This record gives sequence, C-alpha cells and structure tokens, in this order.
Amino acid sequence: MKNVNYINESKEVFDVIVIGSGITGGWAAKEFCEKGFKTLMVERGRVVEHRKDYIAEGKGPWDFPNRTKVDNLLVEEQYKIQKQCYAFHDGTKHFFGNDRDLPYNTKKGTEFSWIRANQLGGKSLLWHRQSYRLSDFDFAANKADGHGNDWPIRYKDLAPWYDYVEKFVGISGNYDNLPQLPNSQFLPPFEMNAPERAFSQQMASDFPDKPVIISRCAHLTEPQKIHVELGRMKCMARNECQKGCSFGAYFSTQSTTLPAAARTGNLHIAPNSVVESLIYDEATNRLKGVRVIDNDNLSQREYFGKLVFLCASTIGSTQILLNSKTNKFKNGLANSSGVLGKYLMDHNYNARTTADIDGFEDEYYIGRRPASLYVPNFHYEPTRYHKNFIRGYALAGGAYREDWQSYGYTDGLGINFKEKLMHPGQWKIGLQAQGEMLANRDNQMTLHATKKDKWGIPQIQFDVSWSDNEKRMMESSVEVASKMFEKAGFKNIQGQATERPPGIAIHEVGTARMGRDAKDSVLNGYNQSHDIPNLFVTDGASFASSAVVNPSLTFMALTARAVDYAVKEVKNRRL
Repeated sequence: MKNVNYINESKEVFDVIVIGSGITGGWAAKEFCEKGFKTLMVERGRVVEHRKDYIAEGKGPWDFPNRTKVDNLLVEEQYKIQKQCYAFHDGTKHFFGNDRDLPYNTKKGTEFSWIRANQLGGKSLLWHRQSYRLSDFDFAANKADGHGNDWPIRYKDLAPWYDYVEKFVGISGNYDNLPQLPNSQFLPPFEMNAPERAFSQQMASDFPDKPVIISRCAHLTEPQKIHVELGRMKCMARNECQKGCSFGAYFSTQSTTLPAAARTGNLHIAPNSVVESLIYDEATNRLKGVRVIDNDNLSQREYFGKLVFLCASTIGSTQILLNSKTNKFKNGLANSSGVLGKYLMDHNYNARTTADIDGFEDEYYIGRRPASLYVPNFHYEPTRYHKNFIRGYALAGGAYREDWQSYGYTDGLGINFKEKLMHPGQWKIGLQAQGEMLANRDNQMTLHATKKDKWGIPQIQFDVSWSDNEKRMMESSVEVASKMFEKAGFKNIQGQATERPPGIAIHEVGTARMGRDAKDSVLNGYNQSHDIPNLFVTDGASFASSAVVNPSLTFMALTARAVDYAVKEVKNRRL
C-alpha cells in the first residue's frame, strides 16, 4: 500500500493513536488522516495486504486437501472455538485467531464463544456485511420500557452520519420505507429468486406487519466514482468474501478505509503490537500514549499521542481499559462509574425454521448472492411487544434449490444417483431468528485474578447467559416463521429453538456503554470518556442496547461522528 509508514520504535508524538484496524479503527484512521492529523494505527496482528495476501481467493474446493474441511486434529488443537463461525474453513482459517495461543475463561456453568481475527483489517475481512440503521425506536427503547440506561443520542443525531458512511461504503438495498428500519443511501438491491418473490408478495397480503424484503449489505452492485477511485469494482456474487476480495466489492478495511487514509500521507501503522495498557497522566487527567508488547519477540515499547481512539473491538477495548489501572482508577481506566465490563450483550441467533416449496420446477438462479430475505423486527415498540417478552427479533434467510452439493448429504448409489446429481432438486426455504439481548449488569467480562496470556496480560473471564426473555423470543420466532410458511403453502415445516452460547453471533456490544450520567456509563453521547477527555471508544463497547439489527453500520457512523467532534474540540482548544 503506497504512502503507509510501517513503524516499530518511535518517539514521535502523534496527533492521534487509533487502537485497532477493523471496521471502526479503519474509519477512525481515514477520518483523522483526511483532516490532516498525523495518525498512528496500532494493530496487534500481522500485516495483511489487499489482494497480495488473499492466499485462498479463487481456489475451488477441489484445490484443498479435504475440500475446505480443516483437519480434525488441527481443529481440536488450535480452532476449537473458531470452528463455530460460519466463515471458518480451510480457505479462511489463516484470518482467524488461534485458540491455543489466545486462551480465555468462562465462569462455571456458562459458555461464551469469542471469535477473533487478529490481523490488519481485523474482522472486516470476515464479517457477513449485513448493514442496517438503528431506528429511533431502538435508541428510545431503554427509556420507553425502563430496561437499560437511556441512550444519550437519538436517530436524528446519527442520521447524517449514516448518510455519510453509506455513500463511501456502498450499501445495496431497496427503499422499503419502514418505520422500524430507516432507509439508507442505497445502491441497487440484489434480486429475489422466483419463490422468494412469490413468498414476499403473499406475505404482504397475509402478514402486512411482517414485510419480507431483500437484505441490505455492504456490496457494490453499481460502483460510484468514490468507489472506483479506490480501485473497487462490482460484486460478482461469488460468495468467496471471507477469503478476501481482490475486486474490493465488499467493504473491508483493506479495500476501502486504509487506501483512503494512506493516500493522505498521514497514516502510520505499528503492526504486531499488542496493547498492554494506556499511559495515563494523573496531573493533567489525560492519556499520553500506549504501552505495547511485541507480538513475536515479547519486547516492550511505547507510543505517544495527544488523542486515543479505542477501536479494538468490544472485548478488546474493554480488556485494555480494565488492565490500565492507576492510583485514581483502581478498577480500570475511566471506570469511575463501575460499569466497565458490565452489560455485555450479543445477538441471539438460536432458532431456525425450514420448509419445502412445491412447484417452480422451471425456475433457477445464477450466482451466489450475498443478500438474503429479511423480515425486520415487528415488535419494535412497547405497544407491539409480545405478551411473553420485551423487545423483538428479525428473521433472515432465503429460498434455494437443492443441487449436487446438497445431494452429498443424501443416500444414493449407482447410475440413478449419478443422474440425479445432474439435475436441480427440491426448492427449500429457511428463516433464522436474530433477537435482541437485554442489557443485564450480571452479564460481564472481568480480568482473571491469576491466569495470563503469553504476553503477560490477564486473561478475560466471561460470565454471560441467555435470560428467559431471550429464550421465549426464540420460541416465538419458530411459531411465527412456521405460520408464515404454512400460510404460503410450504410443506415439511420444521423449526427448532436451540441454545448456542453468546458470542457466536459476533455482535458483542455494551461493555463501556455511553449514557447521559457519568455515574452509570463510561462514555458520553460523542463516545468520549466521562472521566478522561482525550479518550474515545467508538466500537461496540459503547452501545447502551444491542437492538435487533446488525451493528457494524452503526459502528461506522458513531466513529465518523466522534472524530468530527474530537477534531472540532481540538481546533477550539477544548481538548
């Protein structure tokens, strides 16, 4: 990448230090660099260069020793947790963290699946790219039903920043004009296939409060000038995304924010630098920089800056704050409220309903579309809550036709079976629930009292469980999806609520939440620490509630807004 200064040792005092290089870190770096700030991005993992380091891109399943299945022994030794992720296979495993070298703990009787991607770009290389705005109902929910602290912002505060990031990212979708799911700045949507269109049309008549729409995702269906200038191209619907995309067709740090930051000449990157703690000056009540440990040789070094933006992921950022103890902040930096590490949330993906679709034998589709069907949350305000739980859930999925890959899991032998492989089979449909997890003080992450990782940093201990509210929500989703399928005339309807552990949705939020009162929150409405003015946390840790929709688009908008605020505060000499 041109104009990037990779550094190791440095005594320079940077205008800003951005910790993390994923979705939020990339955005923070881009915004500061474009505003003329000398920016240091600190990344704990290795450098991954766009195109060059997508080592499995374009390889077919037949090019892998076990058709992309990872060797069982290797999985058990190194990827016991990571293998639970939808994107994990032999062509992507190099982008995942190694569980053997990255241990953590869960309180007895609980489970938590921590999916990690420690490299330049972070999980932006692996995310599922579904992109939705939170609505005013989401921002007002805590106050409306009294569960959780009130968000210090509302939709109107973030709406112009959603506009701003969407134009740069490129979001495909349809203008559905739904109150609970605000429209974005859209590129053309992906198309539904024939059974999906028929299902959507029938549901519009039979269940008007449950619209079936095409999902919204960060893929370029019609690249604009702002995208082409960065070398990005149209999505080819290959569904190879998690291997890395040389087309730059989906949003990642590598394809989008890093090249934008790099072209300013203001970007410096310190890779392989594991942040141990933040350097705090009690006399000025300001951060001075960060202490890091080399990822490879375990040597120690320090970097200095006037501002610190923590963008290391919900869990990563909070771990750094908890480990940055001082005389003033004995329970973690910027933790006068005592809520740091509390209220950990994830989305609840614990129910799926499937069915067979008769007919449409003369219909098929081309490509492997990154979009899906989507049924937005229909319990989006207290007057619409279900009698058995508060808040709500969305449904996502789609229709597909069995092919040779599906038949690989069926019985068969001989000529007839081989002939069967040459023809498409039964149309099927599935919808999976995505439910909101309530903010609960008892759901938390702490630092283990004795166990440390290989860098000498205390390991994290999770204590997180699903509540009865979340469990009843999943049971309801099966009932609702089954009724929709039944009304549509589908056959062999099957649904099940499960209890996979929190974390597996990879939508962790809430451990350094924003709020109006410094007594019950870590950050103000601009993602700025109540306690330490030059500290900002703009990743999912800042969320006051999980809402229902995928959070990454909101991470981006919050980050861009926070940078704008910080820059103005610096220029006005208030920071």
